[in-house]
Amino acid sequence: MARTRGSWTGGTLTARSLMKPQDVARAVFHPAWIPQPLDSSVEQLKRLRVIAGAVASLGVYTFIEGGFDFTELLENAMTASVVLLFLTPLTVGAMLWVWRRGGTVRQLRVPLLNSLKLLLLFVGCVAALLVLVQTVNGSANPAVIIGVGLTMMWMLIFTAYGAVRVSGNFFGTAATHRCLPPLLAVVTSWLMAVPDLVTGDLHGLSLKLGIVFILGAPVTVTAIALLEMGRLKRRYGIRLKAHPATLAPTSAPVPGQVPPMPPTTPPGMPPAGPPYLPPQGNPYTPHPQPPYQPQRPYGG
Repeated sequence: MARTRGSWTGGTLTARSLMKPQDVARAVFHPAWIPQPLDSSVEQLKRLRVIAGAVASLGVYTFIEGGFDFTELLENAMTASVVLLFLTPLTVGAMLWVWRRGGTVRQLRVPLLNSLKLLLLFVGCVAALLVLVQTVNGSANPAVIIGVGLTMMWMLIFTAYGAVRVSGNFFGTAATHRCLPPLLAVVTSWLMAVPDLVTGDLHGLSLKLGIVFILGAPVTVTAIALLEMGRLKRRYGIRLKAHPATLAPTSAPVPGQVPPMPPTTPPGMPPAGPPYLPPQGNPYTPHPQPPYQPQRPYGG
């Protein structure tokens, strides 16, 4: 896997961009080295997966209980981030063991290190936001509340937009293997749901309703992830168990519609061609197709 050239943000940020934290988050948490999507259908499945993952992360049952607390939400997000800090490397390590016969870790060193940097950056932002919120809540100094409060609001928008971005690309792991983001989404959603089921913590809901809300998100994420990986396999030959170095360059579907086939000659009519005159203005002349451009699955 060749090293991606260019800066982390691709040179899109300026001093004026700091006034828009959502633009900064888009550039920072979806870096230039992440490969472009292969087609729109896979991107639509990814958006559905992100929505279902957000339900799993926030837990709609907390809203039903009526006990929504912003500080508690940040603390839960921090706990989830720390879990991801250990879970993501373990899952990727397991896949490296699966891929060991198809290639080496050295071939994937650059994208793996980039993904680790993105993961550490996001965890650090969540931790910084939690510290700012606790500082504002625990201070009685108006100057501190105003100054830190403004910084907290900027960080809140920045981190929220960043969470959406890293949920889609899952810390840029698609640069290593296209199937890693849906796989990690499945592992994470189930890891967050299983402890509640094991401990019986249904958050004040009845048994049936609690099971529906706890299992609904991971089951949905799993179904969407399987569809996503299945489409990558059928259309581009990208298989989860295959080392990225062994995957041949894939080809995007050729755009344009297939021209209709000319009808067969009706019975009793003379065929076209010598000694007969060919039909003039044949409406079935094939339209020229755009050139067939091969495309690498990881942009390298």
